[in-house]
Amino acid sequence: MIKKILIANRGEIAIRVMHTCREMGIKSVAVFSDVDRTSQHVRLADEAYHIGAAPSAESYLVIDKIIDVAKKSGADAIHPGYGFLSENAEFSDRCKSEGIIFIGPTSKVISVMGDKISARRKMIAAGVQVVPGTKDNITSDEEALRIVKEVGLPVMIKASAGGGGKGMRLVRTEEEIIPGVRAAKSEALAGFGDDTVYVEKFVENPHHIEIQVLGDSHGNVIHLFERECSVQRRHQKVMEESPSPLMTPELRAKMGEQAVMAAKAVDYVGAGTIEFLVDDDLNYYFLEMNTRLQVEHPVTEQVTRVDLVRQQIQVAAGMELEYKQEDLSQLGHSIEARIYAEAPCENFMPSPGLVMNIDVPLGPGIRHDGYIYSGYTIPIHYDPMISKLIVTGKNREQAIERMKRALYNYKISGVKTNIRFLGRILEAPDFVEGRYTTQFIDNNIDFLKRKEEHTINHKVFAVAATFVHYLNNLDKGNSKEETQECTKSEWKSFGRRKNAMRL
Repeated sequence: MIKKILIANRGEIAIRVMHTCREMGIKSVAVFSDVDRTSQHVRLADEAYHIGAAPSAESYLVIDKIIDVAKKSGADAIHPGYGFLSENAEFSDRCKSEGIIFIGPTSKVISVMGDKISARRKMIAAGVQVVPGTKDNITSDEEALRIVKEVGLPVMIKASAGGGGKGMRLVRTEEEIIPGVRAAKSEALAGFGDDTVYVEKFVENPHHIEIQVLGDSHGNVIHLFERECSVQRRHQKVMEESPSPLMTPELRAKMGEQAVMAAKAVDYVGAGTIEFLVDDDLNYYFLEMNTRLQVEHPVTEQVTRVDLVRQQIQVAAGMELEYKQEDLSQLGHSIEARIYAEAPCENFMPSPGLVMNIDVPLGPGIRHDGYIYSGYTIPIHYDPMISKLIVTGKNREQAIERMKRALYNYKISGVKTNIRFLGRILEAPDFVEGRYTTQFIDNNIDFLKRKEEHTINHKVFAVAATFVHYLNNLDKGNSKEETQECTKSEWKSFGRRKNAMRL
């Protein structure tokens, strides 16, 4: 049995893992950088250790420091969360050599599936449908021209070691081929230390569908159905839902089978995700595999009632999966919105700083995975995502209305957020009708970013109301009691006006 887990991460995912650890009676160990000393994950852990300066390259990405804390704390296992070291084969190997359980797949699997070219080869050999393209690195301009002509324009140039939209270039004309390859190689080298790139046929206006899989060391692999992840900005997901409005029962079954085939082809152990592109004719193609827990895993948990983190911990300890495929079904509908400290109307500029106040929405069907609190300072050094708002309803229509209500009640002051932008997504006809693709945000950007006609600065309003009250009562000789009562009335009046004009 695993008795103590070090969580090699920060923020909301560290807290998410701690919740399951607490339920399982497992002690949790947090690590933190200089700027995360007062972060919520540090407060909630059973133990916490400082690991360095704010830049992740000096703290959360330093394997030696993580291993050292695991030894000092007596942790049996390490959960990497997502990002940072979660898909680092060297880290997985190091844990094994130090006698620490890595809650994730083996280093071999991480290496094979983390390299997109080797992953394509493996999937083709396993009979999984992949996007037409190359299986090897592009080494010259002449080769690039020849390959692109064979595959046919348009194509996507992709970094083999890439992710998050880095090292990718869309090429629509012959004139763009060589510049596109060179730019992708340069960006890949700078971002990942590897300039290996390959060519894939570009699927126009695709749907981004991913299938959650779980595997154990006893040869069992199951899928937990799909998540629709097509609401993206610059290849970064913004809102996800499950089930997908695109899916038919037949397509769901076929893609689920393909996902299980993909996982079995590499003897996968743990939680992973098989990502597909699906066109309007419901043709689907393997895109990549994420060998870790996904940011959007809560929507799968909500509709299947399966705690994915619990399953990760149990299979890492050598146990069999609790579920068989026939045990699983999708119950209701769930939507996740990613809350970012950023300003959509200022080209999504990050907005770190002091959180003056936060009111988290409550009520039926609402789950909130976050880490900030009133008085917390959001650092500039990490991803601007500060929370995830997840709602679940009996069907898609109820889930949308529930998310609208939750976003309306979600108030954060002191920093700018994308909360109103997310609310606009729920009002866009393409989203409401469930016919959106990965081009949704680009196609609806004017609608999503339009300003309200009656924008009110409530802080200025409050100060002005107080000042007017002061002037009206100056030198009137009011008693202390009268002044207090008058002040109360002024604030009550302001509060009513504020609530009436909320959008």
